[in-house]
This record gives sequence, structure tokens and C-alpha cells, in this order.
Amino acid sequence: MKSKKKIVLAYSGGLDTSIILKWLQENYNAEVICYTADIGQAINKKKIIRNARKFGVKKIIIENLKDTFVKDYVYPMIRGHAMYEGVYLLGTSIARPLIAKRQIAVAKKFKAYAVSHGSTGKGNDQVRFELGYHYFGAKIKIIAPWRIWKLNSRTDLLKYAKNNNISVPKDKKGAPPFSIDDNLYHTSTEGKILENPKNAAPEFVYQRTVSPEKAPNKNSFVTIGFNNGDPISVGGKKLSPGNLLEKLNIIAGKNGIGRVDLVENRFIGIKSRGIYETPGGTLLMVAHRAIESVTLDKETMHQKDKIMPLYAELIYNGYWYSKARFKLQKIVDLKKNKVNGSVKLKLYKGNITIMSRQTKSSAYSLKKVSFEENKTFNKSNIERFINFHKKKLRS
Repeated sequence: MKSKKKIVLAYSGGLDTSIILKWLQENYNAEVICYTADIGQAINKKKIIRNARKFGVKKIIIENLKDTFVKDYVYPMIRGHAMYEGVYLLGTSIARPLIAKRQIAVAKKFKAYAVSHGSTGKGNDQVRFELGYHYFGAKIKIIAPWRIWKLNSRTDLLKYAKNNNISVPKDKKGAPPFSIDDNLYHTSTEGKILENPKNAAPEFVYQRTVSPEKAPNKNSFVTIGFNNGDPISVGGKKLSPGNLLEKLNIIAGKNGIGRVDLVENRFIGIKSRGIYETPGGTLLMVAHRAIESVTLDKETMHQKDKIMPLYAELIYNGYWYSKARFKLQKIVDLKKNKVNGSVKLKLYKGNITIMSRQTKSSAYSLKKVSFEENKTFNKSNIERFINFHKKKLRS
């Protein structure tokens, strides 16, 4: 007897992918393999397995990728100070390339003819997933339900769920949920009242940060250690990448740090509004810039700042595996071996203050910068320097 074809579905166990699982079974004569990448999202493995088995799924793969996600995807972005449109720390964008890579690996292992994802037809994630699929498995078919089925709205989706006995989760107010994506780096919340930018985001939509007003009335301090450009310790204690980011999320979140309310320009050409929470990532971004300020030369720092908007846009658009991103990453990492030391931060009601920067680097010279008289800095050179730039000003 000839075995069924196989489809590997990126499966969260939530509403959208449960509906997609049922829809794939109805419309394709294929066995569906459910794949879940554990990258630090709020995850209930028993629930994922239970929901998938309810539909007769035999192969359910849940893969722990937290350390890989932080070390190989988040940390390179931190080194590049990547922020899309000046504020978005790219928490959703950076997760998709890893999920796509591992999903294709599973498809190849089980000789699946297709992969599928739950990204909507109006979003960026469909692009990010599919560019990743193409890079690692160009011959594997891609099934994007949101672009081909007749469920054209959230209302249609809920009706389909009801007709097929698929449970619909509720938000904190007992209503159908917002569109939420989360991982170890961030949480994003979209849809419903947030779609109209005139509406203030209700406090209950925030998942991992308290409001600054409700944060403690007392300072918190945290020291982050760096080696070769990457964070390695918190408070002097060395931690794995996943544990380090998780610890910083807790520290920053309880101090009301890491909230962004953003109307962004999507790659596909429309504007959208989202609430992003990146507590630990915000601390890392501030601390990394601080340690670079005392370890890197001006030219290197300014070159990184020049390329950052393009670097961030490539990641946002799903070009993580592109030659252009690889090329920029080499520039970002050119002198990362010099970025060593520690930064102490003070946290208070949503604010971050740099308290100290410590390093053995000689890039910062106390003797040269001192207001006291010294022989290490030749003041007579300054007049020639200014005269040179006077001529350059009019050239």
C-alpha cells in the first residue's frame, strides 16, 4: 500500500494553526506532521500534543531551540543594534528564519513534499517563512492557507472553529483573543481595538511588563558582562544565552521597561499598528552600545551606525539568509573581539540609566581626556586640525 504524502505544519497548538491543521486534512490527501519550535514562547507541551492528537496527528515534534535562538539569531542583532524604523527591536522578524530552517529540516527527514505556515495574507511573516523555506528547501512545496482558502476574515475563522469543535481561547476580558506572537526575545500584540491608531492600548494587552506607574518605587540595578561582543553574565554570574535573556526579561519587565507602541510600514506595502514588549532585549541594546563606547574606535562605531537601518530592514523583510545580510554582519562583527567588559544599569519606572562601564580596553584613555595638564595630548595639533577643516568647509 502506497503511503500518504506528508505535510509539515508550523504548529503552535493555538486557534489559527489548529484550524489550518483541520483544513489541510480536509483539502489534501496527506499526513500532517505538526512541528513546534520552542523559542521561549508561553508554551504548554501537553496542550499542543493533546490538540494535535485530537485531529489524529501521529507525528508531533516539539524542539527546544531557546539557546540557539538567542545565541545565533538574537545576539547577532544586538551586536548590530538592529532597530526597524528607529524603535522596533525585530522580535517577530528574527524568529521566523530559525523556525523555517528547522521546519525544512524536519520535512527532509520525513520526506515530506510540502510545508505549511499560519501567517496571514496581509502580514510580513508569510514572506519571512517562505524566504527561509526557499533558502533551505527550494524544491519543497509551500502551502499558505490564508492566501488560498475561503476564510477571508477573523469572523470566518471563528465560524469555522465553531463548526469543527475547535475551542476558541479568550483574552483577559473574556473576548476572542488579540493576535499575539511571543518568544524569549519579545511579545507582540495586534488587532481588535489596536487596529485604530487613535485608540490608546488598554493596559491588559501587555503580557510581560508592568506599567511604569505600577513599577516599584525603588531603583533596581543590574550588571551585564560582555565577551567578544556578546553578553555572558548577569550580576557576575555566567548564564547560557537562553537563561540570560530570560533573567533580564524578568528584571526589566517588573520595572516597566521595554514597551513600544508602533505604527510600522510593512514590507508588503501597508501600515499596521502593534504593541511590542522587549524588556530584556532593551537592556541588552543599551548595555551593548555602552560597552562599545569604551572599547571601539570612532570609525568602527560610525560605520555600524550607517549600515544599521539597512541591516534592520533586511531582517524585517525576511532577508536573514541573504548575501546582503551576511555581508553587513561581517562589518558588524569586524571588531567584536574588542568588545569586552561590563556595564551597570539603574532601572526605575521605565527608565534606564547607565551607571558605569568597565573594561580593560585601551580605547578610552583617562590621561588623554583629563582636564588636568598632561603630555599625552598635543594641543598644538588642534589648530592645524581646525584650519584643515576650515578649508574643507568651503571646498
